[in-house]
Amino acid sequence: MDHTISYGILVLVSVFLCCLFAGDCTTFAFINRCDDTVWPGVLSNSGSPPLSVTGFALPAGTARSLLVPSGWSGRFWARTGCSFDDAGRGSCATGDCGSGQVECNGAAAAPPATLVEFTLGGGGGGADFYDVSLVDGYNLPVGVAAEAAGCGETGCAADVNRVCPAEMRAGGGAACRSACDAFGTPELCCTGEFASPSTCRPSAYSEVFKAACPLAYSYAFDDATSTFTCAAAQRYAITFCPNSTPRSTLFL
Repeated sequence: MDHTISYGILVLVSVFLCCLFAGDCTTFAFINRCDDTVWPGVLSNSGSPPLSVTGFALPAGTARSLLVPSGWSGRFWARTGCSFDDAGRGSCATGDCGSGQVECNGAAAAPPATLVEFTLGGGGGGADFYDVSLVDGYNLPVGVAAEAAGCGETGCAADVNRVCPAEMRAGGGAACRSACDAFGTPELCCTGEFASPSTCRPSAYSEVFKAACPLAYSYAFDDATSTFTCAAAQRYAITFCPNSTPRSTLFL
């Protein structure tokens, strides 16, 4: 057996055993309130253990849970307009990870895509940090809620595609590019001489995102209103197309 595959299997087994015997895991419930199937993608950040699932289909009106170990950091997103054959091979119109499969296998979403980003606290009771980001653009509404008192909800419930500037529309109006992705200038991408909060300021384009989704990251240094923390949650709900979902029904 290939040594890389063997190592990957050992990591996944160790994560499972940690969750099973130490109870040191967080549950993420993915809920699809959209009219159509979405295909969530999962990407672990560098240094975080890979998860056993990196992509799956989530039909309209269904939910699925995923166990994630403490200390993990990474991102989730939803792919739309996907077409996969019986062997799981195919691609998606938005949020495609380029793996050619339902599983993303360590590949990130191609912009534009609405991202949900998490850094989970360690086993010593450290706080979780989470946000919804439009820095890579927008492809569908999403909401995040913790099953714990005192933990803020965040998300982008608006249909940003309806207010997307014409020059930033993608996929025939199925998604909205970020200004950085659309124009690529250092000022809009917060790079080069603009790579700090003092030099990279909101643009007219990022303000469109912020007006539609005040709690989401609209550009790289939009930290003050967009990063959330929670010290006690063992379960989070990530709801796609959450607009008509009452708070009390987020957890299935």
